[in-house]
Amino acid sequence: MKEEIHYLVGRENLKIVQNNKCFSFSLDSMLLPNFVTLNLRTKKILDIGCGNAPIPLILSERSKAHIDGVEIQEEAYQMAKKSVQLNHKEDQIQVIHDDIHHYATLFDHEEYDVITCNPPYFEYHDSSIVNEDQQKTIARHDKMLKMEDVMKISRKLLKNNGILALVQRPERLVDIITMMRKNNIEPKKMLLIYPKRGKDANILLIEGMKNGKPGLKILNPIYSHNENHEYSDELKKFLRMNG
Repeated sequence: MKEEIHYLVGRENLKIVQNNKCFSFSLDSMLLPNFVTLNLRTKKILDIGCGNAPIPLILSERSKAHIDGVEIQEEAYQMAKKSVQLNHKEDQIQVIHDDIHHYATLFDHEEYDVITCNPPYFEYHDSSIVNEDQQKTIARHDKMLKMEDVMKISRKLLKNNGILALVQRPERLVDIITMMRKNNIEPKKMLLIYPKRGKDANILLIEGMKNGKPGLKILNPIYSHNENHEYSDELKKFLRMNG
């Protein structure tokens, strides 16, 4: 399949290499790096399952922190490397071709200030109906990376008071909060995205703090599209879109 170069939505200063054979970046990958809490103490960030690197690229615009992106799939990893090079971000972003389960064993503990993850949405079972394309199956179903794996890895690799930020489906909220607390990650911030007014929420953004104090802040909801089926002004503002 032919690779193509596109601009990240609303960001004419960031280009990304894509291939329609692979699972391309989506709105979720734009939302998460704009949602996660970053500050001057953020020195090192990990993006689990970075794909072709949309999240690391946007994070690099919000922070001077070093960013590691770990990707298990060869083709996505190669596109991520090209995307980083295309934007001259090699000094800030490192893309690593590895299984996150193995990568996590390379460190004793407490390596990162922030971890982001856009994990597979669907739980995988033997009876699951999956895409014939193995790459898309891995991206969409938790065959290789389950939610609890993300929590355990984050518990190990996050520094004390470090941040884990996820984008998922709203129906997974209870499971996420339960698994966060089981792994000493306290839910601290949550945002629901609705496709438009009158529709159910379809995207959940949630952030937790390792060994944080109880107290969950629920942000005002965002409606992603207006009546003309275009991105809403509130979404554009949230995404810090150009213009």
